[in-house]
Amino acid sequence: MTALSFPDVTPMQVLTAVADVAIVAFLVYQVMSLFKGTQAVSLIKGLAILFAANALAGLLKLDALHWLLRQVTTMTFVGIPIVFQPEIRKGLDRLGRGRLFGTPMSAIGPEETRRVLAEVCRAAEAMSREYTGSLIVMERETGVGDVAESGVKLDAHVSAELLLNVFTPHTPLHDGAVVIRGNRIVAAACILPLTERRAPGRKVGTRHRAAVGISERSDAVVVVVSEETGAVSLASGGELVRDLSPAELRGRLDTLFDVNGRESKFWRIRGAGR
Repeated sequence: MTALSFPDVTPMQVLTAVADVAIVAFLVYQVMSLFKGTQAVSLIKGLAILFAANALAGLLKLDALHWLLRQVTTMTFVGIPIVFQPEIRKGLDRLGRGRLFGTPMSAIGPEETRRVLAEVCRAAEAMSREYTGSLIVMERETGVGDVAESGVKLDAHVSAELLLNVFTPHTPLHDGAVVIRGNRIVAAACILPLTERRAPGRKVGTRHRAAVGISERSDAVVVVVSEETGAVSLASGGELVRDLSPAELRGRLDTLFDVNGRESKFWRIRGAGR
């Protein structure tokens, strides 16, 4: 039998190959972190389905369908820079500021989530008494970074006092929405997209249409206080629930952010790590 021969591989070549793979894996992870929590995730899934269908059509010799999918794929590649423009801009911005490899925002724990929700509810109750109009957008899984970029960056700790100051009439930041990500107020005076649907029943003003509009395009939860009536409303999933009491608002927020479920998971993880 002839002995198998292997090319001479030096330790330096092994280390270089390992480093090469590690760097590529890290870059892929950073790109995925850049897209995570944004509307681009759905677009990426659509592209994956399109490419898979294209490959399957070629494998099954479906010539007409394969030709059509090839044309669509070509147009898709041309449109990628336009479709992913917000994410590309965000990545270039991080690169220019030296933050490309920064740690992504981690999820806050159940106790901190409770505190943030309590502060939002306390601010909404106070603004309701004073008939102070407000729009408070709270991110969940789908990011609304493009909305935050339309306003003034704050990056401040969430507190009822700060929210009250932001929405005080005739102040520079009162006209627009506040965006909350985790336990930080990311930006104020943000512009929201308006819903094109006509709500049944009572007339819906611009503030409420904006709340419904952003909840249609993302899974964000929006607290609205009417300037005319002082009524507190909640928009989620394209639906608007109006005239909520403080207890009802807190209960719905706890449910939407799954505070109890997150707490159970949090303690299970902590117990497993002991």
